[in-house]
Amino acid sequence: MHKLDLTTPQTPIIEPIETAVDELPPASNNRALESGTSHKQIEEKSSMKKRNVALGFSIAAIVAGIATGYGSFRLFAGSSTTAPTESAAVMSQVAGDNVKNGDVFGSPDTDAFNDPATGYLEAGGINGEGSHKLLRPGGDSQTVYLTSSVTDLDKLTGMEVKVWGETFKAQRAGWLMDVGRVEVIDVDGKAPTEN
Repeated sequence: MHKLDLTTPQTPIIEPIETAVDELPPASNNRALESGTSHKQIEEKSSMKKRNVALGFSIAAIVAGIATGYGSFRLFAGSSTTAPTESAAVMSQVAGDNVKNGDVFGSPDTDAFNDPATGYLEAGGINGEGSHKLLRPGGDSQTVYLTSSVTDLDKLTGMEVKVWGETFKAQRAGWLMDVGRVEVIDVDGKAPTEN
């Protein structure tokens, strides 16, 4: 053991700063060495954090997009309700017992059913296609065979009506339509004579 002599002045040994700093390991390595984690593991953790942040932002953007779309749908769906017009005082899905000229039945959505036809409504289809037919001037070639997924056509038979629907390909009928909207033109309609 060395005894330290405090009575005689000691000259301190000073190393140049460059040497002392150069001998220290980098700061990131110090943490890695202290915790027992390698430099590669630190890089993997950093990379994982970046991916998690990117994933979080992506999920937030998707949720915000869905919320914006749903909000827009609710906003426009609430504002697109149709007000009754002079010709259609009441808009209902199915005709009641007191049908009058100008009544409109079925869907208010004119964009979904955009093929129109006007004529005399009669019950019966052709060889299993259609439940009703719309007789029009010009004979059998002008007849429109009808089904309806929206309204009951039975209460409107014997009337002159204007229908809006979606045309479908038929096997036997010249024109087959799924009716979505019906306007009564004349409750005392008459079938065309050429039919």
